[in-house]
Amino acid sequence: MDLSHPITLAIPMQAGDQNPNCYYTDPVKIETIRAEGFVGDIQEGGPCNHRQITFAPHGNGTHTECYGHISEDRVATIANCLTQFHFIAKVITVTPLANSSGDLIIDESQVLPLLKNSSIKALIIRTLPNDASKSTRQYSGSNPPYMSTALAQGLAECGIQHLLVDLPSVDREEDDGALSAHKAFWGYPATIRKDCTITELIYIAPDVPDGLYLLNLQVMNLHSDASPSNPLLFAVI
Repeated sequence: MDLSHPITLAIPMQAGDQNPNCYYTDPVKIETIRAEGFVGDIQEGGPCNHRQITFAPHGNGTHTECYGHISEDRVATIANCLTQFHFIAKVITVTPLANSSGDLIIDESQVLPLLKNSSIKALIIRTLPNDASKSTRQYSGSNPPYMSTALAQGLAECGIQHLLVDLPSVDREEDDGALSAHKAFWGYPATIRKDCTITELIYIAPDVPDGLYLLNLQVMNLHSDASPSNPLLFAVI
């Protein structure tokens, strides 16, 4: 296995509106710290660069979330739930299908047969069409594709612990707060799978083939329900 050529699935986060955005989140802000004559910007004559970054993990880019996203449990943080970071993962590519309401969804018939007799713990789903506009797409109000509840349930039953998708959410943008796919994947609230995660808003370049990889799921050691993340893939050779 060659660890010198990582493939990042994270969309770079930068100030302004050149990030993907969903759920009407404010754009990322990177602001210079100023205090008592100090300016944290070398271009303005300061001794060093010292800036404050404001973002919302769920709305501004690639992020990994734990069941705390849908729970009132304050100890359900990404720092507490994600304690292992390397997994054998499978990349698959699917085209979302229109359901009876005209929504585009990924359903169980497209994915579960690809996992038959598999023991992987992480699944990475790329959707078609797949172009670079995903890196800056403004999703709010667009009803983007999402995952069926039956698929989320099936993934949990297959033993998938870490799900990564190039969508803003595994659930419909507006679902009256049901969040049924999230709940099905985490077994919430009856049998919570506390060590499982969902990573959203990744981008898998077209030249990355489907197949097996080593996944390094990098997150901040953050006591919040979600963290910006940098999932890295390494080819299994």
